[in-house]
Order: sequence, then C-alpha cells, then structure tokens
Amino acid sequence: MQVCSRVSRGMNASGRTEPSAAQHRQPAPPGSAGSTGQGEARGSREPVRGAIPARRVREPSVPQGAAMGCRRVPGPVLALLLLLCPPPSPACPAACRCAPGEADCSERGLREVPWSLPTNTSALWLGYNFITVLGPRSFPALPGLRLLSLAHNRLELIHGQALLGLGALQELDLSHNLLTVLTPETFLPLTSLATLNLGSNRLGELEPGVLGALPQLRALLLQDNLWVCSCGILPLWRWLSHNREKVREKSLLLCRVPEQLNKYPIMAFGDESFRQCQGTSLSSQQYITFFIIGPFSFIASIFFCTFMGSLIVFYHSLRRESHCWRRPRVCRVH
Repeated sequence: MQVCSRVSRGMNASGRTEPSAAQHRQPAPPGSAGSTGQGEARGSREPVRGAIPARRVREPSVPQGAAMGCRRVPGPVLALLLLLCPPPSPACPAACRCAPGEADCSERGLREVPWSLPTNTSALWLGYNFITVLGPRSFPALPGLRLLSLAHNRLELIHGQALLGLGALQELDLSHNLLTVLTPETFLPLTSLATLNLGSNRLGELEPGVLGALPQLRALLLQDNLWVCSCGILPLWRWLSHNREKVREKSLLLCRVPEQLNKYPIMAFGDESFRQCQGTSLSSQQYITFFIIGPFSFIASIFFCTFMGSLIVFYHSLRRESHCWRRPRVCRVH
C-alpha cells in the first residue's frame, strides 16, 4: 500500500506538470534585435557582449512515484496500526461530564439512568438526582464498571433484575435514599462487590439472604436507618456477630424502635437478648408440618374414640349375655 502526498515542485494544483523556464522562452523572430546581434557575433571573431548562447536545459529525471511523494507502508505494519487504534466509543450523554473511563452525571436533575453511556466506563456517579425506582435492566451493558454511586437520590424500590450485567462492580453506594426493603435477588448478579453502603435509608430489618448473596463483601455500612430491634432483626444480628470486621461505623448502628431501646447499639446485644425469639420463632417448614399434622391428628383422634367406644359397648354386651346364662329368669323379666 502507498501513502502519497503531492509535491509542489514540478506540479500545479490540478496535478499537471508545469513547464520549465527554458520551455517558456520562445525563439526570437527574424529581424529582431536579438537575432541581429547573434548574426553579427557569428560573422566576427569577437563575441558580442551581452549575448547569451542558447542552451537546451535538461530537467533531471524523477522516478515514477517520487513526483507524487509516495511512501510504501508494509502490510503487517498497517494491520498493527489498525489493531492499536481503539474503536470509537459512544458519545457522552448530554447530561453528564465524561473523562476516560469515568462518567459524572451527578446534580443533573435526572429521573432515570442515562442509557447512552460509554461502554468503557469504570466509574459512574449518579448522586444528587431524583431517581426513585430502578426497574429491570436499568443500566446499559457496562462490563468494566467498578464503582457506582446512587447516593442522595429518592430511591424507594430496586427491582430484583435492576443490576444485571454489572458483575464486575466492586463498590456500590446507595446511601441517603428512601429504601425500606431489599431482596436477595437484587444483589445476586454482584458477585465481585466488596463495598456496600446502605446508610441513611429507612431500613427496619434485613433479610438473611441479602448479605449472603455477596460472597466478596469486605465493607458494609448500615448506620442511620430505622432499625426495629425485635425478633425480626435476629438474622441481621447473627450476621453482624460473625462478621464484625466487615462492619464500618459500628457505633452508629443503633435501634430506633421500640422506644425503650431507642439509640441502643445493635452490636451490644447478646445471645440472652434473643432467647425468647429463639424459643418461639418457627421456620416455614415447621409451619407446614403443623398444618399437615393438625388435621391428621384430629381425624385420627375421632377414629380412636369411635374404636374405643365400640370396644366398651361390645364389652358391656358380653357381660350382659354371660349374666343371662347364669340367671335366665332375671333376663326374662327384664
């Protein structure tokens, strides 16, 4: 392949070769001053001063391709250059400020996640907006996303499939929102998540499977929530007791309900605090067992009572017949 550039020497703008100065010089007509002087110079022995002998100027030969300034690029080098050039990424959304690998969409009054984000985004800031719900697949394909901040929004609900496609995410900030319930399905796609901030929401309790769905979790923030310190918080307390090194801001993890336990540290509870809950709490399997055994035992008790009553009646009838055999006159009177 040749990469060419025009050279100005010997070519005009239209690509045609310009004539040289010798080609522009026309021969003088007969009878002119120039021709007379030259004739006299030939007839005399001394040359005429000022007369220039005509010479044929030969232009230096230019190799083919050099006049066009061509350079031949080897095929492998060209292929390498094409591979090194990154493919064009989608343009930055109008509501965001983008840098290489980053997209800052905070404080833009957004009500949903921008869809046309660069695919090479590794950090995405969406804080201080008006996002209320994250529906199914709320984010475009961002395979390299490592940090996602949704702090200071109005989030009330996160769908179980809202975070699909964010398997590389390592840090998620959901603080300062209005979240009341979280399900384990929401965090199942986040197999690489190491830091989760749920502070300053309206969480009263947390299902056991929510934190169990995050095998790589290293830092958890739960402060400033509306924690209800009753038997419903027992699964969260158990997880916190076994993972104390992962909990940040332990001193701010306080009860809000009931009133007598307001601002009481959750981490200060012991096993004796939940002894009553452990004795009375039943699992779903236990409830199912009771529903099955209850009607069965009731029917079985009816059959048992009927059987026992039949035995008693049969026994009394046998006794009466034996008594009649011994005293037939008495039986005839009755």
